[in-house]
Amino acid sequence: MKALLTCVLMLISAGSIAIADTIAVIGTGQVGSALGPEFAAQGHDIVYGSRNPDSQKVKDLIAKTPGNAAAKLPKDAATGADIVVLAVPGLMVEEIVRGLGDLSGKIIIDPTNPLTGDWSTEIGHGVSTSNGRIIQDAAPDAFVVKAFSTLNWRQMIEPGGDISIPLVGDSAEAKEKVAEIVSAMDLHPIDVGDIDNARWVEGMTVLLLNNRIAGRPHFELHLRVVNE
Repeated sequence: MKALLTCVLMLISAGSIAIADTIAVIGTGQVGSALGPEFAAQGHDIVYGSRNPDSQKVKDLIAKTPGNAAAKLPKDAATGADIVVLAVPGLMVEEIVRGLGDLSGKIIIDPTNPLTGDWSTEIGHGVSTSNGRIIQDAAPDAFVVKAFSTLNWRQMIEPGGDISIPLVGDSAEAKEKVAEIVSAMDLHPIDVGDIDNARWVEGMTVLLLNNRIAGRPHFELHLRVVNE
């Protein structure tokens, strides 16, 4: 035990382990159930935000989440968190964010897409701006970073190859923090600008999904950085 503790302290002093944050994962569906355990495996403390925190489904999720995970009502989960993850339906983000209370100073990770249409034929982008912009306007003193919106929940657990995660947001520091989390999942973060570019990132998802629906080649995003 003493040797293990010494090893951990050496890694921390060398910068190999990031300082743990409390992360509120709002939503316990497929995305929340994928991201929560992945973030916990990095040493972060996870609090799930659920309308039914005492349900068996949520208890099972807590049991498979490393560390001392817990569940609370969404607003209570967000209140004590450093980072808030919106693993929620894409067309409900504004209502949900406004129901979380004061999010000032917190990083909000936005993995959502405002998708509309018939999933058997074609889907569309359902807002005039983007979910990233809607969330930032609803929580103006928070630091919104759109991330993880271009891959499915299974690849959040097992990427299966080189996959890039575009990051958009107005705070360089917040994007750097999220990039550390992304990299620890064997995914490749790439900064693609401020929050107004969230619309184009969400559009990538529309293109990706419609290719699959139409029977055209399936693809994932891997953006190769070019040094010019």
